[in-house]
Amino acid sequence: MDKKRVLVSGASIAGLTLSYWLQRYGFDVTIIEKGGDLRLGGQNIDVKGPAVEVVRMMGLEEKIKAANTTEVGIRFVTTKNKVVSEFSKDDAFSMTQELEILRGDLVEILYNKAKANADIRFDDHITAVNNLDNHVEVEFKSGAKENFDLLIIAEGIGSATRQKVFGNEVSFAYLGVYTSYFTAPKAATDSEWARWCNAPGGIVFLIRPDNYGTTRASVNFRSPERGYEKLPLDEQRKLLTDKIKNVGWEAPRLTEAINKSEDLYLERLSQVKAKQWYKGRVAMIGDAAYCVTPIGGKGTDLAIAGAYIVATELARNTDHTKAFEAYENRLRPYVAKVQKLPPGVPNLVYPRSKMGVAILNAAFRVAGSNFFKAVMKLFGKDKKKPKEELELPKI
Repeated sequence: MDKKRVLVSGASIAGLTLSYWLQRYGFDVTIIEKGGDLRLGGQNIDVKGPAVEVVRMMGLEEKIKAANTTEVGIRFVTTKNKVVSEFSKDDAFSMTQELEILRGDLVEILYNKAKANADIRFDDHITAVNNLDNHVEVEFKSGAKENFDLLIIAEGIGSATRQKVFGNEVSFAYLGVYTSYFTAPKAATDSEWARWCNAPGGIVFLIRPDNYGTTRASVNFRSPERGYEKLPLDEQRKLLTDKIKNVGWEAPRLTEAINKSEDLYLERLSQVKAKQWYKGRVAMIGDAAYCVTPIGGKGTDLAIAGAYIVATELARNTDHTKAFEAYENRLRPYVAKVQKLPPGVPNLVYPRSKMGVAILNAAFRVAGSNFFKAVMKLFGKDKKKPKEELELPKI
């Protein structure tokens, strides 16, 4: 019997993980990527929860550890750079995980694992999809037309291919925050500790070390949804530098870095809400299907685990509909749990007033006290004892 042909749209973390597992299960895989090469930029991400089990099965855990960002924990600081509290990577409330890696480094590791037998095509993308009973007809920007047994969309939150298949069935829940990422030269104030600083005006700065001798910076701010992500790059630079002007801390340094940055990225924080993750012979995974945003904190886990689950269910079920149903039934409760944010979040951690910032810093101070940490360990809030969050299917 001929191998089933599967088209994966997007050489993303989800797409590359999916490609590896589909090949391992005997599928004929083609990856289409709009960019001319891998998108290797990006910020610190972490691999935890069910994703750890998946990368272990792929034999990649040690490679990910070797590419560690060097971050040892996070410090919450005032605009005068006074440390309010700190959480090492062993603390339950730390952002830093054991497997902390730059997004681009993880993409490259996954690509090297997935490229062996896959047909990977860069600088091309899908322009039309005809989702038929027996196959999927796909047209590409290059002019090519091909038939595939299945199409899996592994694109980002603004997926154009998703729109072609699912139309307006997908909605977005804007969380009231814009986020920006960029690389900055390392300064004397930087160390192996990440630093989080709240400033009046609903602004949050985050500076994190990397393993390349530079610093990864993020400027986040509360705002109504105004389409800032669509602005030309020069206007985005001006928007950000105007936002942080005169707010203190390391704003002057970051202003200079923003104006010189070659990898500036600005986006609104929105969750993706889809009633169904598949239609006919087309399914979607990762941010295209269930973006949780960095506030949810498990985007990488869901990308990797979701890719593994859909590949494994396709291998376990000859009927793709049953496979897609099993994938969604297994993963959707976990996604719903992750997307459900605590009351007041994110606004509580983005206070606009000086008083609000002072109150939040006081809360960080309490949470970082030795007494509070001891209580958390007493009640089982300890990273050293992770609980199983999602049961992964096996063959």
